Amino acid sequence: MTRILANDGIDPAGKKILLDAGFEVVTDKVSQDDLINGLKDFDAILVRSATQVRKDHIDACPGLKLIGRAGVGMDNIDVVYAREKGLHVVNTPEASSQSVAELVFAHMFGMARYLYDSNRHMPSVENKEQFTGLKKQYSKGVELKGKTLGIIGFGKIGQATARMALGLGMKVMPFKLHAADVKIEIDFFQTHSNASLMVTMKCVPFEELLKNSDFITLHVPFPKGAKPVLAKAEMDLMKDGVGLINTARGGVINESDLLDALNSGRVGSAALDVFDGEPLIRKELREHPRVSLSPHIGGSTVEAQERIGVELASKVVQLFSN
Repeated sequence: MTRILANDGIDPAGKKILLDAGFEVVTDKVSQDDLINGLKDFDAILVRSATQVRKDHIDACPGLKLIGRAGVGMDNIDVVYAREKGLHVVNTPEASSQSVAELVFAHMFGMARYLYDSNRHMPSVENKEQFTGLKKQYSKGVELKGKTLGIIGFGKIGQATARMALGLGMKVMPFKLHAADVKIEIDFFQTHSNASLMVTMKCVPFEELLKNSDFITLHVPFPKGAKPVLAKAEMDLMKDGVGLINTARGGVINESDLLDALNSGRVGSAALDVFDGEPLIRKELREHPRVSLSPHIGGSTVEAQERIGVELASKVVQLFSN
């Protein structure tokens, strides 16, 4: 019987697919330190972002045939080495796109209207003067309509983000390394009929995006040892007061340079769902009055987790069947 270790858990819908296919599924967590020994009796391991599968795990477990990542990025897996050793490595690149894109806009709406900060201060309001003071403080918000959104990385998540931005009336500037026009379909759901519109998005040079965006969101991988995508040199090119959103990976933005840019006003606000050194978060970021925070929940919605579980389980069943 094929034995699968779902070390970071799996949605019940995905687990059912594996069980119905005749696989044994173990969801008891094996610690990272014990993973070499704990993995030896399994044919496959499924992980999210918490568990790392590295060269030493692969070498110590010759019976391992498949590594599955419930999510998009695979920087917690030595993918190239695994494939060189003949292992299948699969992920779920589309399942969480909508959830991550919606989190981007949850933060962006909060940034535009100072909700992240007003939520910190409203509980302490005890009189008219305090209420009036906060009302005045937070009455200089902006509309997102008409603003320019720069999207660094234009894969499935970047495209889902672009759809929402276009629906809000924003201008969209996408960037990807291999620049090319990208066609995205926008669905319109109405009471009696559904319609869709195909839009061609023209990718722009990186520097053009930095200079002209009112908000910038990142949707790129961050391999081990890579340099930050946004650091001082890039921030110096941006508009004063730009808003930055990172739901991709910790380290994509240089946090020290970000703090300097926030304090100087070059960056007006920042929204961070991921952090360098996560789960530890720098105190200066945690307590900064112009930083909106969430604890790495980009793809963590009920709907996304079910789609991820189903997509990953279906791929596992297909590969072992073949």
